[in-house]
Amino acid sequence: MRIAMLLPLAALAAACQVTEDDQNDAITVQYNQDLAENTAADIANGAQEAGEAIANGAEGAVDAARNVDVDVDTNTADNNTTANSN
Repeated sequence: MRIAMLLPLAALAAACQVTEDDQNDAITVQYNQDLAENTAADIANGAQEAGEAIANGAEGAVDAARNVDVDVDTNTADNNTTANSN
C-alpha cells in the first residue's frame, strides 16, 4: 500500500529533467508534462494488468473449490479401516 502512495511522486520525479551548467554554476530543472502523462499511463496500465491477473487467479481458485467432491462416511458401526487411518 505504501508503494501506491509513492507512485505519483515517482511519476513526477521521472518527468523532471535536470541539467547542470558547470561554467555558470547553475542547475536547471524542467518539468516535461508529456513524459509525466506517459509515465502515469504506464503505471495505470500496469495496475490494470495486475488487477486482471489477480481476478483471473481468484476465478481459478473458485472453480477449483467448486469441483471438490467430499464423501463423508457417518457409519460408526463399520469396522473396516483404511490404510491411512491412525
